[in-house]
Formats: sequence, C-alpha cells, structure tokens
Amino acid sequence: MNSNERLIHEFYSSFQSLDWQGMQQCYASNIHFSDPVFNDLKGDDVSAMWHMLCNRAKDFELKFSDIQADEKHGSARWEATYTFSQTGRKVNNVIFAEFQFDNGKIIRHSDHFSFWKWSKMALGPIGILLGWSGFLKNKVQQQGLNGLKLFILRHHSKKNL
Repeated sequence: MNSNERLIHEFYSSFQSLDWQGMQQCYASNIHFSDPVFNDLKGDDVSAMWHMLCNRAKDFELKFSDIQADEKHGSARWEATYTFSQTGRKVNNVIFAEFQFDNGKIIRHSDHFSFWKWSKMALGPIGILLGWSGFLKNKVQQQGLNGLKLFILRHHSKKNL
C-alpha cells in the first residue's frame, strides 16, 4: 500500500469512527469537495460538512474497499448505511470517490452516487416521484447548504474555536 492509499484508508477509518477531525487531517487547507448534494465546497466548509454529518449520524455503518492511488490521483468505493435524520428513513448509499493529492494531502474529493436512488431511500414517495428531477435535487442542495451554514454558525464560529 502506497502513502496515498494509506491516506484514503486513514480518511475512511476516521469516518467509520465518526471522527471528523481525523478526516480533516487528511485534507489540505485548500480542499475542494463535491457530491450530488454538496456540489461545491471549499476549505473549512468541507470540514464543517463532515463535522455536521458525523454529528447527526444515527445507526451509522460504513464499509470501504477498492482503494487505488498513485502520486496524483486515487479512488475508492464506500457504502454508508444510516438513518436519514430529516425523515427517519433508512438509507444504504453506495458511493464511488475520486481524489487528487498534493504534498501528502487530499486537495480534491469528489463523491459520485445516484441522487435518484438516494432520494428514494431518504425521502420516500417524494424521492420516488421527483428524485430524477432537477427541481428536487436543487431543493435538497439548497436545504443542505442552509443546514451547513446554520451548523457553521453554531459550531465553527470564531467564538467557539
């Protein structure tokens, strides 16, 4: 296992333990993250997102596999099972992650999964009916960003550091 493969392994091992600070240590300060819900986060907002998700995790289990990396790029598959806090519905999300590295840290992290499959599990009938639509995806993205902004105000403001 090379150093970047170990870095990915360390990231997901921290995630399994809901250790957002351990996850943060794997990232460069100029990290750029994207997925179907949080499609363009940078820097401290990425760490705050993982902090929020770890903090809200209920019935959480994570498995990861197929870690591959070279000097600049890497990938992994991971699967998260959890109860979605907003609806109380059980979710089993299968994700393909891509990474870019620089100076022993992750500088770009992109997670790919089917928003429609996720929305069917997380949102139930609304996800089944509208999960394919840009309307629902945009609404979920906006709610996610609003929730993150509120979380940052409560947990990551300068007075709390």
